[in-house]
Amino acid sequence: MPLISSDYSPPQFYKSGHLSTIYCGLFRRVNGLVQNRERLTLSDGDFLDLDWSKSSLKTQKLVVLLHGLEGDAHRPYITGSAKLFNQNGFDACALNFRGCSGEPNLLYRSYHSGATEDLKEVLQHILSTKQYSEIYLKGFSLGGNLALKYLGEGNDIPKEIKAAVAVSVPCSLKDSCDQLLSNNNLLYARRFKRHLISKLRQKQPLFPNLISNSDIKAIKTLKDFDDIYTSRAHNFKNALDYYAKCSSLQFLPNITVPSLIINAKNDSFLGMECYPIAEAEKNKKLYLEIPKYGGHVGFWGKQNITYTEQRSLNFLKENSFEAYSL
Repeated sequence: MPLISSDYSPPQFYKSGHLSTIYCGLFRRVNGLVQNRERLTLSDGDFLDLDWSKSSLKTQKLVVLLHGLEGDAHRPYITGSAKLFNQNGFDACALNFRGCSGEPNLLYRSYHSGATEDLKEVLQHILSTKQYSEIYLKGFSLGGNLALKYLGEGNDIPKEIKAAVAVSVPCSLKDSCDQLLSNNNLLYARRFKRHLISKLRQKQPLFPNLISNSDIKAIKTLKDFDDIYTSRAHNFKNALDYYAKCSSLQFLPNITVPSLIINAKNDSFLGMECYPIAEAEKNKKLYLEIPKYGGHVGFWGKQNITYTEQRSLNFLKENSFEAYSL
């Protein structure tokens, strides 16, 4: 589909990409959502924690929410989305990726931008309950890349999956990594690295032969982390091999369910390759919206509902079973 025009224009303060990112990431609060946790045992013996929230209406619609790097199911961008969907007749299942639910996962491996095998197990589990005839995916940043990769990498997509939305997506992981390594994003990169190294230290006593003190000391940048841990733990040659194989950009031409990407023009985490204009123009199921403002998973909105939360709800309603039946 052609590029979708965007009329998003927040108050002056939130037109700053950095201020929008920081406010929604650190200061926004979402109240009134009730989540219930389910632990799913995976086929390899590890586990994922799923945080469910339900609509007050009986529904067969479900949104599966996928968080970003070092996020979790309690982040405001997840809970805000879940709350709005619940209020509009959708149940929500928010994944906590391996090691992201407040408890270390059991294996040496963890999560990463292309770990669609975990998403597939979650979807199989949901489908086995036979409770939902319509399932939608919504991912943020890393989770957005994961959702798009899953939809386009050649999986047998269940008929119940009707549409997807991906927000602030690093469609090219190398391009995004290059941006994060720039001086413009130094504070964000340091924060991510600090969290990642902290989790690696938690794993170290369980896997002393695989994680050494010298390895941890050698991690100076996010790319170093992917060279030293992510690639080794998940069977990639190195960080560049990981980025090349897991970037969703290459899979976008194969997506066959309606999918909306919303990447702000002033998102400092994204380089030019993260705006897949040519891919969207060639694929009638792929929609790309590039608002001028929004930052990275920011998009301030009135009444504590972000622009992308309302936009996602509208898009999924447009592509629901009921919409096709009218």
